[in-house]
Amino acid sequence: MKTWLLLGLGVLVRLAIGFHPYSGAGKPPMYGDYEAQRHWMEITTKLPAREWYTETKSNNLSYWGLDYPPLSAYQSWLYGKAIERCEPAALALSDSHGYETSSSKHLMRLSVLASDIIVLFPALLACRSAFYGKAPMAHRDWVLVGSLFQPAILLIDHGHFQYNSISLGLAAGAAAAIAGGRDILGSVLFCLAMNHKQMAVYYAPAFFAHLLGKCLARPTSKSVVADIAKLGLAVTATFAIMWAPFLGRTSDFLQVLHRIVPVRRGLYEDYVANFWCTTSLAIKWRSLFSQQALIRLCTVSTVLFAAPVLVKEVLRPTPRGLLVCMASSAFAFYLFSYQVHEKSILLPLMPVMLLGPDLPVTSRWLPAVAAFSMYPLLKKDGLALAYAALLMLWVALAWPGERMAGAQVLEAEKKKIPVGVHLAWDGLLGLLLKASGGLAAGMHAASCLMQAPEQYPYLFDAMMTSLSFLHFLAVAVHLQWEHLRHKWPTVH
Repeated sequence: MKTWLLLGLGVLVRLAIGFHPYSGAGKPPMYGDYEAQRHWMEITTKLPAREWYTETKSNNLSYWGLDYPPLSAYQSWLYGKAIERCEPAALALSDSHGYETSSSKHLMRLSVLASDIIVLFPALLACRSAFYGKAPMAHRDWVLVGSLFQPAILLIDHGHFQYNSISLGLAAGAAAAIAGGRDILGSVLFCLAMNHKQMAVYYAPAFFAHLLGKCLARPTSKSVVADIAKLGLAVTATFAIMWAPFLGRTSDFLQVLHRIVPVRRGLYEDYVANFWCTTSLAIKWRSLFSQQALIRLCTVSTVLFAAPVLVKEVLRPTPRGLLVCMASSAFAFYLFSYQVHEKSILLPLMPVMLLGPDLPVTSRWLPAVAAFSMYPLLKKDGLALAYAALLMLWVALAWPGERMAGAQVLEAEKKKIPVGVHLAWDGLLGLLLKASGGLAAGMHAASCLMQAPEQYPYLFDAMMTSLSFLHFLAVAVHLQWEHLRHKWPTVH
């Protein structure tokens, strides 16, 4: 019964956010991400598949050209067909740029909610069963509460307007399937995640390392080769099916690749809480290095940061180790890779929330920081009120309290840590959390009460993302340390 109540509350919260403004509302000429999704629906429903990614008279790529992989385009086609039956004028192609009616808004919002209910909710339930099926009920509930109500995904998908829940849900479902021993199903689901949003590649090293480790652990070389061949066939078949409409001509295939690989966008967009953006306040990376040199530098940095946990996962693959590896790999990409968007923080955040019972402090603290890091983006969309309300809801549901303290004491006893030492650490951690919250609140207050200097109009945005970067780096290093020193259980 509690599960259904949590899912029902999750639906109500998502519906409430839908009444807030959205990305680009009433702001010509591009109108924002909401318009992009609407335009992709009309492109996919009105044009043949081979023209979806190509510049034509009916498809001006400079006006929100489709730049997500094929499964995202198929999703746009499906939702577009449904919305077109209800309101044909909403998808009239060239005559509908900037189309905004209350009915179309509600239809579009409901499509995001449907994505959560159909994909994300079942994936979260599967993860709860796969990773903590035998854990105490409080731990199992926290997996669901933390994943359903963390503010960042709610604000981005149901406020800013995106469909990240589909790719994240597919990746979570893949992890649950693999943890349950269904490696081929997990591989197919993860391939679908990458074919929905290219950002899912952040998890690819983790899945590769875990599955390779499981294959290498087989008793004979013949069984190792057989398992690798089965996984390779599953991956190849999934990609072939997803890309089938674009494989007839080499030029069509290359055009899709050109659209979905974001090299042309530069090192990063706007203010994002990663290494390159934060340090660019002192080091002008884009002036010092060419684009190709920056791509190589980002690639090397990302690989080096992720390598230790990947090696550990190959040598000793475990179900929860896969989640930690997913979070660490995603953090490596978010902090150091080329062309990172604010919303990319959703990728390391999701596996951290699934690991909530093992990371009681981090799983309560990180979602608030993730939402804070996106505030400059959310403010532009008129979502400041929704942001504040969701943070308050998050504090009410999840902020460290008696339950977390009790969980930590139990963990301390299990590890034979002297209670005095544990309480001293708990006090220091509490002080750090209060300082973190105080700094964030101070920055919010300063941005509301003070005018940024004329020569630094984005000073407060830069301060917020820089503070968030320090938090994310600390969490990423902590996850690395935990994974390298901890022997995660081999069974769930």
